[in-house]
Amino acid sequence: MNLQPSHFAHRFRWLIAVLALAVAWPALAAPKTHVRLVLSADSARPGDTIWAGLVMDMPPTWHVYWRYGGDAGVPVAITWTLPEGISAGEILWPLPGKLVEPAGNSAIVTYIYTNQVVLLTPLTLAAAARPGTATLRAAVHWQECSDLCVFADADVEAPLAVADETKPSANAALIEQWRKKVPPPAAPDAATAYWEGGQVQSNSRPVIIEWKTGAAPADFYPYASTNFSVDGTTETLKSDGGGVRLRKVITTPNAAWPDHLNGVLVGRGGSAVEVNLAIHPPPAAKNAAPIAIGALATMLGLAFLGGLILNVMPCVLPVIALKILGFVKQSAEAPGRVRNLGLVYGFGVLVSFLILAALAIGVQRAGGLANWGDAVRNPRVQLALTVVVTLVSLNLFGVFEVTLGSRATGAASELASRQGFSGAFFNGILATVLATPCTAPFMGAALAFAFTQPASIIVLAFLALGAGFAFPFVLLCAQPRWMRLLPKPGVWMERFKVAMGFPMLATAVWLMWFSANGDSTEILRLAFSLVVLALAAWIWGEFVQRSARRKGLAAAICLVLLASDCVFAVGDHRDKIDWQTWSPAAVLQAQRAGHPVLVDFTAKSCLTCLANKLSSLEIDRTRAKLKQIGAVALVGDFTREDPAIGQELRRYDRPGVPLVLVYSKDTNQTPEVLPTVLTPSLVLAALDKAAR
Repeated sequence: MNLQPSHFAHRFRWLIAVLALAVAWPALAAPKTHVRLVLSADSARPGDTIWAGLVMDMPPTWHVYWRYGGDAGVPVAITWTLPEGISAGEILWPLPGKLVEPAGNSAIVTYIYTNQVVLLTPLTLAAAARPGTATLRAAVHWQECSDLCVFADADVEAPLAVADETKPSANAALIEQWRKKVPPPAAPDAATAYWEGGQVQSNSRPVIIEWKTGAAPADFYPYASTNFSVDGTTETLKSDGGGVRLRKVITTPNAAWPDHLNGVLVGRGGSAVEVNLAIHPPPAAKNAAPIAIGALATMLGLAFLGGLILNVMPCVLPVIALKILGFVKQSAEAPGRVRNLGLVYGFGVLVSFLILAALAIGVQRAGGLANWGDAVRNPRVQLALTVVVTLVSLNLFGVFEVTLGSRATGAASELASRQGFSGAFFNGILATVLATPCTAPFMGAALAFAFTQPASIIVLAFLALGAGFAFPFVLLCAQPRWMRLLPKPGVWMERFKVAMGFPMLATAVWLMWFSANGDSTEILRLAFSLVVLALAAWIWGEFVQRSARRKGLAAAICLVLLASDCVFAVGDHRDKIDWQTWSPAAVLQAQRAGHPVLVDFTAKSCLTCLANKLSSLEIDRTRAKLKQIGAVALVGDFTREDPAIGQELRRYDRPGVPLVLVYSKDTNQTPEVLPTVLTPSLVLAALDKAAR
């Protein structure tokens, strides 16, 4: 054997380490928690049931775990060794405390006992139990934690006399005290549970618990399961019929969803009941809350205006007079008939747009998108919108034209050539077909948005768009003499078309920015500056260099655009508030440190969020107030799907961002929910209130 000296040195070092560990092991392994076994009776008769109490006393800062330790904890385990004729039941667990510890962007939730706990076990004596003194023994295994966690074991025992009468022990009062801390079974129908409606996300699914007799603040402590886990975070929802509603998230590795949920409902003041809840299917979907009348009217008004704009596009305006003159010739002998023909023509236009609405609804059903907020957080939809809007701008610049095949155009023309109402109806359809080179880009953008709306709103939006498109025809058929007020076709129409391409290009830049998940607003600002520069260059070339009229006005507009662009490009647009990433743990950590908290749930696709930021958040007064009261500012970015932010939005009954919350430094107070549209005074008042 030829061993090198280094080999001996290596083994010698290991030997010293093992010996040192052996010497130190008793001190390291000594449990911090002291355990002992007490009984409710010194003696008991055969057939009686008494209580055994495992008393666990913990030093300050140390804790042991409940029957379900939570995210990181092993429960106390008791293994009995009992004489013949005595049997042990299940442990009765007093209500534990809930410990939430921040961990990055999330939190670790455990259910613990501190200071002292008495775990209760019923012991039943058989009717044939032999008289005499019996020794009751148990082996206890537990995990105890403070700054570090260790496992510990202990053996405990207590004597019990089997006699003709039952005599309470000196520990009977202690055991009775802890029996009252064990949550009793809930009354029948005191609580119900059902799956929350909506699409199941991956292997997680929210469940709603309705506690009819509970009151906020409330919580649910789940029992352990080998098939699924229940997230420690609990959301309190609005309850319309009294009681309290909670949302918990269940996760299972194999999508085998449980049909029951066991645990403890905890209410105000430490009241608690044990529940075994059957989980029901989602209740029948309630009708969605109607859109506010003002918001709906605004949306339909914008759609109608969009239809009107289509009429001044180069491929639409020149045919208006020709169609109306055709109707007038058909009705030379009955002038009142022109109005009716115009109405039938408008009906044909509306039918065409209803077909487009049906197309949008069909694609929506196939794609499964439910609303605009969900759609714009989908990377594929973001990419599709960016491509569509880019093609729209290129079409408006004249890079390409959208045309239909000659067969489709020919068939529509043949039907429209008929006389009377049938011809007028198909003239309406033909107008939509002939307008395709100009309307198709707008229809593409409209369809992209319509995919994300409820079916009823899709139909209303397309009808409003079609009504705006048909309105000039119908109006001029009712008053043919107004035709002289129409602007004459000319070069201005092509210029107008190109001019509209620049805002579409700016929209494409904005979509590209948040589709690429850009974090720097400097990139977006530079891109917008280039779009404005391109607009100024086009105005200069089109109206100063190649036009003989109003060169001075065009030059002045160019200078204004360039000056504004320079101010925008070189100005300081950096965020002045020290925003930190939001998480429930971050809120709790800031509050525990004595700081009020401002939370802004936002998204790069949300224009209202941007308006709130510019008008009320990223301003000097708000920044000064945050610094004055020592508040922490947190931002939750919902540009990409984030389940935690989605849960927070649902908690406050918000369908999407923006959501701005102001937390007091008192963790027992609920946050103030600010309105959707902010003003500086609202924000400052909420911050002042939180600092009190």
